[in-house]
Amino acid sequence: MYRPTTFLSGLRGRTTAALLAVATVASLGLIGCGSNDSAVGADTANTPLPTEVPQGTTLIVADQQERLQSALRLSGELDKLPFKVEFANFIGGPAILEAFRAGAADVAPVGDVPPIHALAAKQDVPIVAAYQTAPEAMKLAVAPGRSITRLADLKGKKIAYAEGTAQQAAVLRALDKAGLKTGDVELVRLQLAEFLDAVRTGQVDVAPLLEPNVTRFLRTQGTSLIPDAETANIYPGLAYLYARREVVRDPAKAAATRALVAAYVRSYQWVNTHQAEFAQKYYVDNQKVTPEDAERIVDSFGQFTFPHLDQALVDRQQSTIDLIDAAGELPRKIQASDGFDLRFDAVITQTVTESGASFERGKS
Repeated sequence: MYRPTTFLSGLRGRTTAALLAVATVASLGLIGCGSNDSAVGADTANTPLPTEVPQGTTLIVADQQERLQSALRLSGELDKLPFKVEFANFIGGPAILEAFRAGAADVAPVGDVPPIHALAAKQDVPIVAAYQTAPEAMKLAVAPGRSITRLADLKGKKIAYAEGTAQQAAVLRALDKAGLKTGDVELVRLQLAEFLDAVRTGQVDVAPLLEPNVTRFLRTQGTSLIPDAETANIYPGLAYLYARREVVRDPAKAAATRALVAAYVRSYQWVNTHQAEFAQKYYVDNQKVTPEDAERIVDSFGQFTFPHLDQALVDRQQSTIDLIDAAGELPRKIQASDGFDLRFDAVITQTVTESGASFERGKS
């Protein structure tokens, strides 16, 4: 077994050089820099997924807020992985996509929207696993002193907006639900890391937030949230694990990714059954929130479930693609089916069944 190497800043050793390349690539923009227009993954779709991980194999995982790393470590799954793991920490899907482009990361956990923008940018980064949390976890945070209690009240307001993130789709769904167009509001384009400060200082009127930022936001006097009854269904609660196509084409790394997918399912199932421990060790000790807030955060996400990688999930992803495309936010037509590696469904099915996890919310 290999002990993991942790890069808390994402800037050390060989990862440093790769991420310096990221900055250069980012300045060139995403669109128009893809490799080609051929069908993605055509050469691997019918190729059996390797299962043997050769000695010396390494995967670089682009994590966010050290969350996946913490779940793997606390559950004991990290120590069981038959390969070396290097972690780099990022904020938001766009930064991870740039790391993929530069070859600085192999696999990453993201929301449901970053893989869409990856496809639009002609980047071949297939989804290899998914989990589902409570759709109510994403909140529309309202700046102090603003009176916004209904989605209809968004008209004319400044809303934090970050393309390539789950928050982008949540804003678009909220506007659609209210019968509003993007031109009816002022979309303030920010980095995801800027959302919290922007809304609690009144630079924007509204921002979509997930925990732990919701809890941090509510510590500011005069803040509020648009009620859940108004915002129902603006967020699907889906998150993905995706990888560079070069990774799933390489027999050693593909086998390692298969093992990581199994560990991903088992680790979040461990979180399901050890919520108090995860709340303390991750949210209190690592993210520095209070025990009371940590309990609230864990409760907000509910139980993790693990959907099949199948046509039903592809169709859900296509509906989000269509939403973003209708808003004029995609440069070209894309198909969700090009963004999945369905070969990984077999290991998901096996692991969910063996671990006692669930495929759908409310079902075992």
